Amino acid sequence: MPSYEEAVAAVTGPGSPFEIAEAEIGGQKMKTFKNAPPSLRALFGASRAKADQEFLIYEDERWTFGKVMEHVDALGSLLVTQYGVEPGDTVAIAMRNYPEWIVAFAAITSVGAISVSFNAWWTAEEMDYAIGDCGAKVLICDIERLTRAAETETGKNLKALVVRAPEGDLPAPADRYEAVLPLGSPLPEVEITPDMDATILYTSGTTGFPKGAVSTHRAVLSALLAFGCRTAVQGVVAPKDRESEYPTSFILAVPLFHVTGCVAVMLSCFAAGLKLVIMYKWGAERALELIERERITNFVGVPTMSWDLLESPDFASRDTSSLGAVGGGGAPAPPELVERVEKGFEKGRPGIGYGMTETNAYGPQNSGDDYLRKPTSSGRLVPIVEMRATDDAGNTLPVGEVGELWFRGPNLIRGYWNKPEATAETIVDGWLRSGDIGRIDEEGFVFVMDRAKDMVLRAGENVYCAEVEAVIYKHPAVYEAAVFGLPHDRLGEEVAVAVLPKEGTSLDPSELQAFVKEHLAPFKVPSHVQIATDALPRNAAGKFLKRQLRDEIVASRGGA
Repeated sequence: MPSYEEAVAAVTGPGSPFEIAEAEIGGQKMKTFKNAPPSLRALFGASRAKADQEFLIYEDERWTFGKVMEHVDALGSLLVTQYGVEPGDTVAIAMRNYPEWIVAFAAITSVGAISVSFNAWWTAEEMDYAIGDCGAKVLICDIERLTRAAETETGKNLKALVVRAPEGDLPAPADRYEAVLPLGSPLPEVEITPDMDATILYTSGTTGFPKGAVSTHRAVLSALLAFGCRTAVQGVVAPKDRESEYPTSFILAVPLFHVTGCVAVMLSCFAAGLKLVIMYKWGAERALELIERERITNFVGVPTMSWDLLESPDFASRDTSSLGAVGGGGAPAPPELVERVEKGFEKGRPGIGYGMTETNAYGPQNSGDDYLRKPTSSGRLVPIVEMRATDDAGNTLPVGEVGELWFRGPNLIRGYWNKPEATAETIVDGWLRSGDIGRIDEEGFVFVMDRAKDMVLRAGENVYCAEVEAVIYKHPAVYEAAVFGLPHDRLGEEVAVAVLPKEGTSLDPSELQAFVKEHLAPFKVPSHVQIATDALPRNAAGKFLKRQLRDEIVASRGGA
């Protein structure tokens, strides 16, 4: 079989679909895909040639590409002609995984506006901040998110378009999607250039406020094509892994408001004309049922989901023989899981990827024999993206040495919305600082070893400790608080907090958890609360010794 390098050269050489050229982006020369569409509008428009082909499966609904594009055209028309949306305006999407989420994303970006993805778990308080921060002109949402938005100062008068709303009147100024959508209307003509802003995805902030990561059309499309390029390379290196009697299809088990669900899964299916089966919510038994019923070939999720499938009581009785790839990202996968996936599925081979919101999900990927050979590695890159390990001064370290991992490529965000200081701190001379610690070996395999940022990675969700601490300190009985991550077999990490109450007060763990839940999404609420009787340990600079606190709890549980 060809080597990885030979496969990359064949897939990206002159005349190939993934031919690589050089372009100037943001004043810097970078490698790009020569044949990339000029905009997301052009990408979506290409699907019109597949009008009769099935695209989205949701519960008992089956949407063809033609039906999806009919809705995209109509919604784009509504946004421009009725709601006054212009290129550069922000339009927010806040709903669970519905087909209309995908329609909204395609319509917004096809008329030159910026699609802003809201986390469906957010509380009203978190939505209030994001609406005000991005300056959304319209909110496209479901009834649960409309209710939360209506509780906020920024959202109560915001124009809203509500999908799948129950019968009855909606509060003004909300419209019912089915009632106002002008089906049959053409998509308005709008000029969109590659470096226009296309998306904003919010990431938890180290200062307690989320940051809106802004990507251009070029950035999103570069990441999308990089995923396609990697698949093509793997098809050359390990052709047997790509063989299947069933058409390639995906199941959407992760949220569309996450970059993995949006770019790596949904847009990949849109671009390649693949069937996408949407889950109403995650459940291993339902996922196994859909995999069997729809003959799904590709499963992408966080490692906990692969565990859930393997541990399900239904696993042995369900036919998963159509699965050829079982993987994802969002958290490290223990080597034991890699082996279990390889042995547990008839044909499904393990895979993992390491990306960030800031890289539009694309980064090194590992799969098949390479993954079994190096189960602790995130894999290798395709040539449009570079990575390096750096020392504290930002200098590139020799092969194999450990340092902070930096990214460079056309797939990176252009910065954070209205946060120039945060942008300057993260993007340095065209390189994006990941905040993760790792090394790159002589074959180009990336190993992520730790995080420099004060962050907990819970089942693929980033939880910044400062954000949770800021809420906990609002509690009148809290004197000191340190939030950190604890190892968790299923979730990867769980959120924990050590708290010292104010003198003369007492604090009940469940009461503190309920307090945090009023302000933050449930996944950010500490599942372990340690009430201290003495001052929390600090170093000479006055910072809490969170590793010591974590190790003490792990030791008390009998862990290593």
